[in-house]
Amino acid sequence: MAVIGVSRFERLFRAAAGLDVDKDDLKRYSDFVNKKLYDLLLVGQAAASANGRDVIEPWDLPITRGLEESIDEFRGLEEELELRPILEQLAALPPLRLDYSAETEGRFPEIVGGLSLALARTFRLLDPEVKNPRSEHWERAFRVFDLLL
Repeated sequence: MAVIGVSRFERLFRAAAGLDVDKDDLKRYSDFVNKKLYDLLLVGQAAASANGRDVIEPWDLPITRGLEESIDEFRGLEEELELRPILEQLAALPPLRLDYSAETEGRFPEIVGGLSLALARTFRLLDPEVKNPRSEHWERAFRVFDLLL
């Protein structure tokens, strides 16, 4: 199951960066947002542990200024992501040592939305002429995010 339906996915990338994506891109996209959210939770887990807590709070997540701006811009698009598919995807990943709070969990859709917006715009930064990202565009964008998040 993907974190978002095909039509929402297409609409989001069109609104965010004028890109044409399709259902064939959906798996790559879902894998990306799941991996990046999980990476944020891993770092958040380390921060919570270092502060003597057994629950990951929103302030434990390493949300950069740029990602926070993307989250804010995502809110402005008036697109909504459902929490249930995000949680189902996270459940398929290795379990964390710590739980996350309800407040942290409640932020997952907007974090995924911010990551989505940032990903779409990264395609444009890497290749301003791209209209329909190909495999090499996806791979380059993933490498950029792996360096930064």
